[in-house]
Amino acid sequence: MAQGHDQGDGTMKSPDLVVVSTFRSAADAQIAKGILDEAGIESMIRADTGGGMYPALSQAELLVRTEDIQKANEELDRGRSGTMR
Repeated sequence: MAQGHDQGDGTMKSPDLVVVSTFRSAADAQIAKGILDEAGIESMIRADTGGGMYPALSQAELLVRTEDIQKANEELDRGRSGTMR
């Protein structure tokens, strides 16, 4: 099996992930993650808050599988424009 692919345990592997969007806060990224969750697109948030000491300075990246990037962008664009299903 190729390294970095889903090995049947349902976890997302880093080499398969790409950044779909970057947000000013983890809270904003969580809202976008909710949009993707509703569309059935698995995603995760990556944020560095300096061990929790500097949460206001961090940015958060929303990651999806490479094969989901186009659909994720479409869903996030739909969410930004207010045309939710």
